[in-house]
Amino acid sequence: MTERPSAFRGIRHVAFRVTNLEECEEFYKDVMGMELLYRANENLVYLTCGNDNLSLARVDEASSRGSTFDHYGFIVEDKETLDAWHAYFSSRGDVPVMDEPHDHADGARSFHIKDPAGNVIQPIYHPAISAQQFS
Repeated sequence: MTERPSAFRGIRHVAFRVTNLEECEEFYKDVMGMELLYRANENLVYLTCGNDNLSLARVDEASSRGSTFDHYGFIVEDKETLDAWHAYFSSRGDVPVMDEPHDHADGARSFHIKDPAGNVIQPIYHPAISAQQFS
């Protein structure tokens, strides 16, 4: 089995599926004080408080499946560490690895796994927050 890579930097990414994207975006900006980090397209926005990343993805009512939670992300320091985590999870044989590491238009890189309860976890390198140091 591959050796476990350096520790994750924390859970600083959460993603929700919403049917009312504009209303949710305005709520998180106007009420919660978040800022727009990146608008990927008309159906996907990323918001931040400066040290985190909230993803809101538009879905239609039929796709919402009764839950708005999509996944949460564990931040890594760099792309090499992300790839090392992918190799580690793949070598274990008991962690469902859903996809290969892939690059995003905003410079991020990620892949997805599932925990034993079926929750989707996204190990992710994100240039806006990965290098931040916390004590």
